[in-house]
Amino acid sequence: MNSFDKYPQEEITRGRNMAAWNIDERPAPKPCKENDTGVFEITCRDGRARLGKIHTQHGIVNTPCLLPVINPNIQTITPRDMWTDYGIEALITNSYVIWKHEHLKTKALADGVHALLDYPGAIMTDSGTFQSYIYGDVEVGVEEIISFQRNIRVDIGTMLDVFSRPDMDENEVNYAVEETYNRAKTSIETAKGMMLNGPIQGGIFPDLRRKSALLMGEEPFTIHPIGGIVPIMEQHMYDKLAEIILETKPNLPAHRPTHLFGCGHPMLFPMAIALGIDLFDSAAYALFARDDRLLCPWGTEKFDRMTEWPITVPCVQSITPKQVREMSKEKKTEILARFNLEVTLAELSRCRQAVRDGRIWDLAKRRSKQHPALKKAWDFIENQQNQWIISSQNISNQGGWIYEHGSEKSDPRIIKSLQNLHHKWGHNDPEKLIIFYGTPSPWRMKLNELILKIRAMNEKVPILITTPIGLIPYGIEDLHPFAHIEAEEEIWTNPPKKGFIEQQLSALNIKPKNHLIADINQENLLENICDYLGEEIQKTAHRDVLFREQLSDKMQLFFGVDPEESADLVAEVSFIVGGTGRARNVLDSKGNHLFSPSLTNGSLAATAQGGLWLSKQSSRPPSVVVDEHAEPFVRKGRNVFHGFVLSVDENLKQGDICLIYNQDGEYIAVGKAECEANEMTLFKKGIAVSVRDGLKNVEGHDSKT
Repeated sequence: MNSFDKYPQEEITRGRNMAAWNIDERPAPKPCKENDTGVFEITCRDGRARLGKIHTQHGIVNTPCLLPVINPNIQTITPRDMWTDYGIEALITNSYVIWKHEHLKTKALADGVHALLDYPGAIMTDSGTFQSYIYGDVEVGVEEIISFQRNIRVDIGTMLDVFSRPDMDENEVNYAVEETYNRAKTSIETAKGMMLNGPIQGGIFPDLRRKSALLMGEEPFTIHPIGGIVPIMEQHMYDKLAEIILETKPNLPAHRPTHLFGCGHPMLFPMAIALGIDLFDSAAYALFARDDRLLCPWGTEKFDRMTEWPITVPCVQSITPKQVREMSKEKKTEILARFNLEVTLAELSRCRQAVRDGRIWDLAKRRSKQHPALKKAWDFIENQQNQWIISSQNISNQGGWIYEHGSEKSDPRIIKSLQNLHHKWGHNDPEKLIIFYGTPSPWRMKLNELILKIRAMNEKVPILITTPIGLIPYGIEDLHPFAHIEAEEEIWTNPPKKGFIEQQLSALNIKPKNHLIADINQENLLENICDYLGEEIQKTAHRDVLFREQLSDKMQLFFGVDPEESADLVAEVSFIVGGTGRARNVLDSKGNHLFSPSLTNGSLAATAQGGLWLSKQSSRPPSVVVDEHAEPFVRKGRNVFHGFVLSVDENLKQGDICLIYNQDGEYIAVGKAECEANEMTLFKKGIAVSVRDGLKNVEGHDSKT
């Protein structure tokens, strides 16, 4: 008996009793609203990585995702199985191949490409550009291939661009860029409303990638594939791939998905997604299977002598590599193709979850260590200190952060946290300064009582804490990431070096006449501090003194309030203190709830009343103006959606606290920006500002009717 006969096809290919994949029929997708066709909506962000939805007439495509390449003549895994078994919401096939083969062309024109492939989800088609790279000139014209794609009713078509190879000189590549752009207007007109890809060319020349992105971004394309990268990936030039993405993405309209044309190896997904890629496509799952190769998150494995599977996935849960080798060539190829596809989909799931968890940068960094070419690419990315990457980071995440030497100069999350501190926090140049070192957080456990005694003697002396990534004011001792650093003990206990202190004080723009470096663990610590200050030990100051200091520092960082103004503003507030002795709420002189410090990441949130209070200050958070249709809902604390934003302060960054105003300039709510300023008005769907509180919830500030 053939070994394949001993294992029913359903068990082998569908992974019976495995929750990872579906074994039941899936209903056909519902078309999106007519006006939403082609709209891209962001649902979650982590730096430049994003989860989104592309709205099509054959359902919503959730990104980032893989579009498996389907050859209509050779279907290793059928499109129907991709829909039913794996929940794949979109695939890509080649319109030129269909056009060139009469039997495919006839059926596609008569019944549509979805009937031809027996696939109910969204279908993207390529134009023949890649075939021109592989085989030479294609026989179809620019307008003809667009008309054909429209006539076979594809969801997303692709214009016929000019492929640029890495071995081309600059003049040749410039021609490819300009000729592709010259074809853009004609292609869009011929598409007549069909969603259309506008590929970006430019070879390995950064300035030409920027040029192509800016030119193609001027035209109303739906998606922008980054083309000409297959030979770059084939040569493991991943540092060039990273450079291409970094030169292209910032110069494309942010509200359009970006597709890494021809990229389908799972080892590249974390890096690409961290840099903002939304779509992938590849035939690698099938091509590698035919060559007895397995795709893995760390690279490619040879199957011929394998005894055990490198990863357990549903399609091989009941069968061994030896048994697969005994199958016919066709069956073996199908099993290996399913293995490759399942590993690929699993890595994408891992990436999407990492985005939700705020950990995509960590995943990409770990993956980079598994291949030398990928490590070279990651080193290039981190050494760039790219401000486009840095500015998008969320600095209010939670959870531990493992310190690595030099990460304060390479990790964009840490760089942004330090930039935020150095640019927003301020203090008048003092006579004296105290710098503590010697232990990791929570510093308040050892220092709060001591600092209250110091404050009883001297209200003005700045107090700083030493962390592996820099000095911080004690007022933000519980703030992420500074309070959540995991590092070796000696990093904390070793005295800070003179050069480090000088560099950090310069970054904080504070110039004391002299300073004291104090080990938290030393004996007679208080006596030594008294000697330094020239004071005698006094009674402990009231804890509100420390709470006000913390509030002042955080108002600078989170609300953009001027340092001197923040110190004056907190003079008359009071605090509600929790059972752990930490301030939970901040109240004004009338007892109105203004702010709430987070007990998990140290951030500071404002209520609607707090936002109103801030709106009256000369320095305050950036503003967002909404239209009259959104105003009643925003006043009630509902989120601000794209499409209802009229204007926004240009300095607004993703994650910033912002004040929301109506068209008459009246403050109505406070919230957190879910995107950067230029994206507020670009996107048409999704949340622009997560509203924390609206004035409808404040007595005396009811919504207008």
